[in-house]
Amino acid sequence: MILVPTLADIDKKSASAGERSVARLLRDIDADPNSVAFYSVDLRSHSYKQQAEADFVVLWRGCVVVIEVKGGGVRKHDGVWYSVDRHRDWHRLATSPMEQARSAGFALRSILKEQGVGWFAHEAVVVTPDIDTPPDAVGWLPTHWLARDDMTSANLAAALDAVAAGARQAPAGQKVARMDDLRARLFGEFTRMPVVDAQRGAIIEEQNRATAGQSRVLGALARNQRMVVYGGAGTGKSMVLVEAAKLEADQGRSVLVTFRSPALAQYFAPHLDDRPVDVIPFESLGTAGRYDVVLIDEAQDMMSAEAMDLIDSVMVGGRANGRWRMFLDQNNQAHVDGVYDGDVAALVADEAVAVDLDLNVRNTSAIVHVVQEYLGADVGDPGIVHGEKVQWHTTDTQVTISDGVAVAAQLLQDGARRSEIWLIDPASDKAPVAADGITLTTPRFAKGLEAEHVIVCGLPEPLDDAGVAGFYVAVTRARVSLHIVVSKDDKRRLQQLVRQRMVTR
Repeated sequence: MILVPTLADIDKKSASAGERSVARLLRDIDADPNSVAFYSVDLRSHSYKQQAEADFVVLWRGCVVVIEVKGGGVRKHDGVWYSVDRHRDWHRLATSPMEQARSAGFALRSILKEQGVGWFAHEAVVVTPDIDTPPDAVGWLPTHWLARDDMTSANLAAALDAVAAGARQAPAGQKVARMDDLRARLFGEFTRMPVVDAQRGAIIEEQNRATAGQSRVLGALARNQRMVVYGGAGTGKSMVLVEAAKLEADQGRSVLVTFRSPALAQYFAPHLDDRPVDVIPFESLGTAGRYDVVLIDEAQDMMSAEAMDLIDSVMVGGRANGRWRMFLDQNNQAHVDGVYDGDVAALVADEAVAVDLDLNVRNTSAIVHVVQEYLGADVGDPGIVHGEKVQWHTTDTQVTISDGVAVAAQLLQDGARRSEIWLIDPASDKAPVAADGITLTTPRFAKGLEAEHVIVCGLPEPLDDAGVAGFYVAVTRARVSLHIVVSKDDKRRLQQLVRQRMVTR
């Protein structure tokens, strides 16, 4: 069964041996692809955890099963419930474990109802893996309290079958939730997508909630052999790819992540170095073996017959029968690096299920609007509403890197850190260099990455497909502030580009 987060993450985060044991059993269940188990350890500030708390939420045969795990012993004395630790010390509980699971189920039902999800069956289950038999009480069915004898994957699956079979049916006239929608909503409620500073490899925010689009992608992964995920710059494609790679590896599959953009290796490193996932740049695939699953980032760079043949060679079953996920930007990035053949792209699209990411989780609304106005590119709706205005700096003569350095000096005076500033020359394809702690880079090497403050130095010459692509990559790297340094002639060419785009709409 798919486990969210993965078993490796649960082993790291959970202090409860009982929870870790149940997680392993759930993961090892050979279930249908629609089944998924969510562990709620990451929801410290979430409304679900504020209203009630249970350890696992399992979507099983159309029923949501909320599971409360109590390791050690459980006792009821004079009407009061206690847990018993390994030192045989008793600890008073606020309520019974079953009532805790039930409360969590109703809290989750309330949250999803507010989101417009229809009626769905939900049941509460208690698991006490360290005791032989559950306590006697009239408050629950015996099928809903599992003990030591149930602690195998086969027995746990049979118990879930019994719970789902006895679940309440929908009341007459009630709108019933669609399973695809319920599954996607649960991924949204329980998935946390870390935000990564690609330059420093540091995790900025652990609790960033998955967007609706990201939830749809993750919810569809197990049920589809081949997927194409479309999203503009900043919609979180690479981060979804990381989560997808973890889920695939957790199922025991051999996993390859590949890409053409040279700097993406440092983006993936903080998340996949400790996982059984091979991260190999496309140019090095000639010596790679064959993998059960292949995930391709910035796949628009590899839309050629030759590139697809190479991908075929590293995939069990080939592209036609293998398991793969391609993540690509349908806008201008295809002209920055690699080859984009529209006929090959159409063929690939016909072979897979397509999912769109439509919320920009990197750029502020001001940056998104600039991209839409000048380039006509769809980078998703702005998820970050507040932010600085895009700053335009105009020079009388041709823009040089020195003009960008002057802007960087002002940012430093305003409190920005050197390591947070990128200068991007959209007319170059040179490898990045550091100058006094500030990064000078180009679209080819910035592609797929991001920085707090970006200074774009001039426009490419000419503003053909490749030039527009370079400018598009440059302006979509910024998370906080974007500064664009242009000459008067550059401004004239940009205005001409906008007029041409309006004519050809």
